Amino acid sequence: MDRLFNMDNKFFTVMGRVADLIMLNVVFLICCLPIVTIGASLTALHYVTLKMARNEESYIIRSFFKSFKQNFKQATIINLIMLVLGAILYLDLNIVNYFGKPVSQILYILFIAFGIVYLMVFLYIYPVLAKFYNSIKNTFRNAFLMSIRHLPYTVLMAVITIAPVSVFMIKSFRVQSTVIMLLILMGFALEAFINGHFLVKIFDNYIPADADTANTKAVPAETASTLETADSTSSENTHNV
Repeated sequence: MDRLFNMDNKFFTVMGRVADLIMLNVVFLICCLPIVTIGASLTALHYVTLKMARNEESYIIRSFFKSFKQNFKQATIINLIMLVLGAILYLDLNIVNYFGKPVSQILYILFIAFGIVYLMVFLYIYPVLAKFYNSIKNTFRNAFLMSIRHLPYTVLMAVITIAPVSVFMIKSFRVQSTVIMLLILMGFALEAFINGHFLVKIFDNYIPADADTANTKAVPAETASTLETADSTSSENTHNV
């Protein structure tokens, strides 16, 4: 009986994690309501889930808003760039239909390729910003290079991220409404949490073995091409992941 009500019991551990994800998801959605804050919200979401993946997180709300505030400027600029690029890509895919064959086919394949690259960068850009300090330019560069270097993980994370969206191809109101409810309840946080386990393994390749994972400095600009990291010696220049 004591084991049944032990808070270290697997059941209570799992339920505690579910409760954390629900709370995180709700905060994330609320903070996304002003469209301009989506970038900072995504960065904060990944900041928390990366810590959860390492079993380091205990203060969900506090950590979320810490990252939200700390990364707001860069995250907002990055998000605006991603929105503009996404809009251009969407328009190009629609305009291409007005060209005759075979030009339209060639352009369509080209834009689809750009779309794949866009998705690859999207999967990494906000987690990289949450984990490392760097310039916006090098954050984009490192996100792209990581997505290429760790392609199997990239494909796996892409499948996990796209899976809920693909469900909307099923012409069933019940299925679609269920997916929407799950996304509102904990879907976005759950996706970030699952992907966080892969991202932790990826990021560990760029953190020195003797470095404190809670005190990791950004990828320096001069070593961005090799995706190296360095220890932070200043607490005010540290992402606590």
